[in-house]
Amino acid sequence: MALAPITEVRGRAVPVPGSDIDTDRIIPARFMKCITFDGLGQYAFHDARFDKDGKPTGHPLDNPKFAGASILLSGVNFGCGSSREHAPQALHGFGIRAVIAESFAEIFFGNCTTLGIPCMVAKGSDIARLSAAVEANPSLEVIVDVKAREIRFGSESFAATLPATAHDALISGRWDPIGELLEAREAIETRMQELGLAKA
Repeated sequence: MALAPITEVRGRAVPVPGSDIDTDRIIPARFMKCITFDGLGQYAFHDARFDKDGKPTGHPLDNPKFAGASILLSGVNFGCGSSREHAPQALHGFGIRAVIAESFAEIFFGNCTTLGIPCMVAKGSDIARLSAAVEANPSLEVIVDVKAREIRFGSESFAATLPATAHDALISGRWDPIGELLEAREAIETRMQELGLAKA
């Protein structure tokens, strides 16, 4: 198995409300000049978190009561806009390990899955209920049960959807195609030799 299965994510949550939060808002283009993805986390939501003079705006990600939260809650069409892989990389670098929203942009969803970040789709009313609970008690543990497609917190729970392909990839540990290729290197080289496409 290439990577560890991701059957659930446990942690505290942070509400980042809004619809059509695009990838440029998640990671502004000027921070994409890096050679690697290292350090991108500090720039997550940068222009929403700081004004033009670099002063904090009071964004939820900077609210001390949500410090260390690993589950992000949002609205409709999260991750829309350009297909930049830097957006999920920035979230991952910031410490986000799961996102619960009403819907996701398709490419953003795929890029998150290949990082092992489950993107769970839930009803707006359920997300609002969870957000209210988190606002009232920021230390509340939230469980994103990927395997069961369910979100649990306190004594409450609600269903969340995840496409079968992403669900199966996450719970089987096959969520990183590059990792799979590296794991299968010897088998690939053997097959290429059999086909006369590589030197023996």
